[in-house]
Amino acid sequence: MYRVGSLQGERSRLLARGVSVTRVTPGQLRQMKERGERIPVLTAYDYSMARLLDEAGVPVLLVGDSMGMVVLGHDSTIPVTLEDVIRATAAVRRGARRALVVADLPFMTYRVSDEEALRNAARLVQEGGAHAVKLEGGRSVAPLVRRLVDSGIPVMGHLGFTPQSILQLGGVRVQGRARAAAADLLHDARALDEAGVFALVLELVPTPLAGLISRHIAAPTIGIGAGPECDGEVQVVHDILGLYPDFVPRHTRQYARLGDTISAAVREYVADVQQRRFPTREHAADMDPTLLEGLE
Repeated sequence: MYRVGSLQGERSRLLARGVSVTRVTPGQLRQMKERGERIPVLTAYDYSMARLLDEAGVPVLLVGDSMGMVVLGHDSTIPVTLEDVIRATAAVRRGARRALVVADLPFMTYRVSDEEALRNAARLVQEGGAHAVKLEGGRSVAPLVRRLVDSGIPVMGHLGFTPQSILQLGGVRVQGRARAAAADLLHDARALDEAGVFALVLELVPTPLAGLISRHIAAPTIGIGAGPECDGEVQVVHDILGLYPDFVPRHTRQYARLGDTISAAVREYVADVQQRRFPTREHAADMDPTLLEGLE
């Protein structure tokens, strides 16, 4: 019952703390690049985490297909479905009052045809509440990017290591180290910029190349494993908070080890229940015991 009116209450609390409650827009990200302001981006997959990140001032939340590993337990992003992303996006959208919410188009949801891609992107916006979509690829998807943008759907691009191509790439590898590969990535970035992406993720791209691309396109670049010369940075929230026990990427800085904290708390809970320290009467409702007389 205490949640009734919580949106207005949260708005008042944010205003009291001096936090803007105006929704971040794709255009504002380009303005941030022009002013030289760095753009922090984090992934989110549920309401509770989205609300915490939003209150902390993260301007962009990405509902990434990385949920395949950190939430669903798969070994890649390939098994993630459109329905998975729609449901997660809707939850994140409910938790984010200010952040721009971007949803990944999963594997093969935009490669069969432009018409299918438009339908799937529209579902992320209409059903999931996404403010924008993200897709992987360079010049081959530039015409689709233009169609999506012309249809009113903002698009974030993704170059470098593209997780949906892991079967073709044969593993997680830095991209663009050779001169020809670097030139290809630069051409891809320019094509996407001209097609209208409002931002471009550069994943596992060498720092000098990431800096070159950042200087040669108008859209802000959002790095991950691409060094400090990008216009912003995106990280998987489970990685920076120490919530994913299977693997810690080299490009991640762990700001907390919440996995250890959670494990310790749960062990204490188990012990308290087993040893009858919890719950106690203070954790439950009471009543007049005389009302139970004769019920046996």
